[in-house]
Amino acid sequence: MSPNWFDVVDGTWPAARYERCGPFLLREGRGGGSRVSAATGLAPATEADIEAAEAAMLAMGQKRIFMLRPGDEALDAQLAARGYKILDPVNIYACPSKQLTDLEVPRVTVFTLWEPLAIMREIWAQGGIGPERLAVMERAQGPKTGLLLRHRDKPGGTGFVAIHDGVAMVHALETLPAQRRQGLGQWAMRGAAFWALDNGAETLSVICTKANEGANALYRSLGMEIIGAYHYRQLV
Repeated sequence: MSPNWFDVVDGTWPAARYERCGPFLLREGRGGGSRVSAATGLAPATEADIEAAEAAMLAMGQKRIFMLRPGDEALDAQLAARGYKILDPVNIYACPSKQLTDLEVPRVTVFTLWEPLAIMREIWAQGGIGPERLAVMERAQGPKTGLLLRHRDKPGGTGFVAIHDGVAMVHALETLPAQRRQGLGQWAMRGAAFWALDNGAETLSVICTKANEGANALYRSLGMEIIGAYHYRQLV
């Protein structure tokens, strides 16, 4: 049976708190970004339901933002009519973990470790991934690891991998500007695949905004397939 990809997203990149509000599931993100702050629909919603969800999100100190998944077309249209703008359309990629273990990762290129080292935190910070998103990583309950990438004996990048329901998902993959175009993205995903298999995850997945052409090209080059998509709508 195919995994519920949105459960995998929630399990590997969890909100600080979840709250039911009528036909919506609300997420309290505490500054951790759209993915952990967006409301999702669980049933058809009236305009009054949407207004109640909006009020609850504002009471949390958050923006009014909803995640729209396949099957949410009616809600998508309701939000559009209320003036919500589309934000960050996203692809979900996946492949069998063993697909990316056909090549050995070169020595001292990818290290898997948790807790993150100071250099990993610095690299994430340079990429705009600060304490609030590190707190999201800390909240993940299943097996998890950080990725430390190195190239020519220097730090090159970092990432985060967590497992939910037998699926490993890669998040927060960042490469230092001076170390880009050196193949580190490929080795990061391959290192994640080896770690995933070692920890019982037969599937490797990753989320990528559709606008990130470089990352989409990387995942396609590795033979990963788009198995889902979603977008947000936010009232500015």
